Amino acid sequence: MSFTVIIPARFESSRLPGKPLKDIHGKPMIQWTWAQAKQSGATRIIIATECPQVQSVCEAFGAEVCFTGDHHQSGTERIAEVIALSNIDEGDIIVNVQGDEPMLPPALIHQVAEGLEQHPHIQMATLCEPIEDLETVFDPNAVKVSRDIHHCAINFSRAPLPWSRDTFSDSEATLPKNWAYKRHIGLYAYRAGFVKQYVAWPECALEQVEKLEQLRVLWQGEKILVLDALCDAGVGVDTPEDLAAVRQLLSPVSTQSGH
Repeated sequence: MSFTVIIPARFESSRLPGKPLKDIHGKPMIQWTWAQAKQSGATRIIIATECPQVQSVCEAFGAEVCFTGDHHQSGTERIAEVIALSNIDEGDIIVNVQGDEPMLPPALIHQVAEGLEQHPHIQMATLCEPIEDLETVFDPNAVKVSRDIHHCAINFSRAPLPWSRDTFSDSEATLPKNWAYKRHIGLYAYRAGFVKQYVAWPECALEQVEKLEQLRVLWQGEKILVLDALCDAGVGVDTPEDLAAVRQLLSPVSTQSGH
């Protein structure tokens, strides 16, 4: 199987400026993410950035870098520019790995690419994992996904979706026994030609309300395959607190002890 990993690495971040270059035990975060992608079986790995400093650092550790514009509103838009600049074939499978995922297991990158390859009639695939506590179900930062019988997405939401009428209306809310909640993992595979189509579509109302760009795909009537992740996705980095947690988890002491 052949697939290309593209890693958007935007320097400016509202919650953690300079995020791709944040140090984790002597290496920038983007290098940790790139190293994970290198183990996924990808045919090609491209880091996409608008920042000359990020480009220089990445090229120094041996990565292929595509310098993109600074006008993009999302990582998907940046990926579309990379596809155009790199002359990637429309039928090629692209995996979007966020630059702030230094712990993302290579097996999941391979899984989402393989899942898309095995479903030639579908243009986009992603992953999910079980939610086992009520706090996460009600956490707006944890995106919930519901699927149909073919494992294609029905909807994504920051809200507790679906709403368990019988168990959430009680004074002591509990998880329902007849529904397994799933948290969406923001790892995507698409066919390159579909990315061009996606960015040509206008933002939809549902996407604007939820602030979830994948809803644009469902709004247009396209399907998204949602597979159960083979393993835990690890910790992504959005905030200084996340960065501290990842540094702890990736410390030599934690790694050697198996934690």
